[in-house]
Amino acid sequence: MNTSSTPTHFIKNIIDEDNRSRKWNGRVETRFPPEPNGYLHIGHAKSICLNFGLAIEYDGVCHLRFDDTNPEKEAQEYVEAIMESIRWLGFDWGEHLYHASDYFDKLYEFAEYLIQQGKAYVESLPSEEIRRLRGTLTEPGINSPYRGRSVTENIDLFQRMRAGEFPDGAHVLRAKIDMASPNINLRDPVIYRIRHVHHQRTGNRWCIYPMYDFTHCISDALERITHSLCTLEFEDHRPLYDWVLDQLTDKVPCHPQQIEFARLNLTYSIMSKRKMIDLVENGLVSGWDDPRMNTLAGLRRRGYTPSAIRLFAERIGISKADSWIDMTLLEDCLREDLNERALRRVAILDPVRLVIDNFPEILEESCRAPNHPQKPELGERTLFLTKELYIEREDFMEIPSKGFFRLTPGKEVRLRYGYIIKCTDVVHNEKGEIKSIHCVYDPNTKSGTTGADSRKVKGNIHWLSAKHAHPVQIRLYDRLFSDPHPDTEQKDYKKTLNPYSKQIITGFVEPALLDTLPEQCFQFERNGYFVADRIESTPGKPIFNRAVSLRNTWAK
Repeated sequence: MNTSSTPTHFIKNIIDEDNRSRKWNGRVETRFPPEPNGYLHIGHAKSICLNFGLAIEYDGVCHLRFDDTNPEKEAQEYVEAIMESIRWLGFDWGEHLYHASDYFDKLYEFAEYLIQQGKAYVESLPSEEIRRLRGTLTEPGINSPYRGRSVTENIDLFQRMRAGEFPDGAHVLRAKIDMASPNINLRDPVIYRIRHVHHQRTGNRWCIYPMYDFTHCISDALERITHSLCTLEFEDHRPLYDWVLDQLTDKVPCHPQQIEFARLNLTYSIMSKRKMIDLVENGLVSGWDDPRMNTLAGLRRRGYTPSAIRLFAERIGISKADSWIDMTLLEDCLREDLNERALRRVAILDPVRLVIDNFPEILEESCRAPNHPQKPELGERTLFLTKELYIEREDFMEIPSKGFFRLTPGKEVRLRYGYIIKCTDVVHNEKGEIKSIHCVYDPNTKSGTTGADSRKVKGNIHWLSAKHAHPVQIRLYDRLFSDPHPDTEQKDYKKTLNPYSKQIITGFVEPALLDTLPEQCFQFERNGYFVADRIESTPGKPIFNRAVSLRNTWAK
């Protein structure tokens, strides 16, 4: 057992104490229980890394269990997307794949048992009346007139509910606990409802489905989970979790411990699946894997790596205190990861033509550029220097501002990996826009040659030969929302959408990028980190998505 690979936190302390006391005989069994009603997002990644990570550290196992108790909103597409995202993050559940629907027979059996024990009853009030009689945080609830039904009548009604005799909403099954409890979750919660809906796994076998609070604790117990980890919003549900299992002590193999931790609150993001579905269905994004979405599928397509997301999960830590994590931390984790692994390449995103007047027309001079400046073992590639080049428009300024050290009239800069040049003329079109920049080069200043650095210049710009550069589609993605807290009740999150979150341009890239495979990442020198789109990019015709800029420029 290795418990030192990640920073310690209160959940690890609980597990360590359980192991010292032999509470579970050294066994650590966790689970990740997603609902198959949408794609996983960055908030789920925190839970995935926690549950699977603890299982790895303590030589235990982590189950993947789909909470498929609401067939109206569930789909096989979501099941497959969830499994793909977990595997992409680097985790696997092995043989421990489960579904809440695996336990529908047992759950029904336990519900009948509760009725027989006088712990549950069939409720016939409409849902609005149930809510009204439930009370408030300051006022106790009121007993339903159906609370006193006999065991025989409750069993008969419940069996007829299962048989499909009643329409949706005609009855529900409620646990009989305490309508005066200060915890509203214990005021006779609904544990079964009628839904005449086809289920993706069980078909039309069932027309009644268990509620989450009833299903989850029993599923944990049947799977012999030791530590049931969930976010803080379930803290008030823990007494119900324990109450259900306390009634079934002789029916289930164990009573897992529910432990709550703070969910991820990330700026410039929404974590509501309902709102994400709204974005997708209303065409405000191109789909669940839109690179602007904070779904794991979207982050993957954007260019995020599994190791960057795992690093992020480790750095934000696990605690009981709710807090906001700035998006910058997630972006910094990606920069840190890609800085190590991404090969360097040259791309010109906003090109302007540069002509070296004294460079021979037919000459193609090779310049050697490292694939990674800190890793010489990764070798070099060749960039061809010709008379006509493309440079970034922002690297030239006719009337330079203070502190501008790139190309300006009469001034010198170095062409990265090449020569020092001086601007001699600027040609404009009929609109007054810069059409081309004319320069001369000093043939004695080629980078890497003897004496080349004897004359220093402050500016250093990147370039591509106009003859050898290839046009490609480049998608400049930014944060989907312009407001750091779009997901609040006081705001219409749609009104905070960033109109500049996606820009499609045609840029030029060096020849080495033409055969890029989907999902290959590169650092476009001075422009950021880019990835070949995993869906639409093909070798020979790459499409590049900007994953993240080289530094945080959001505030600007």
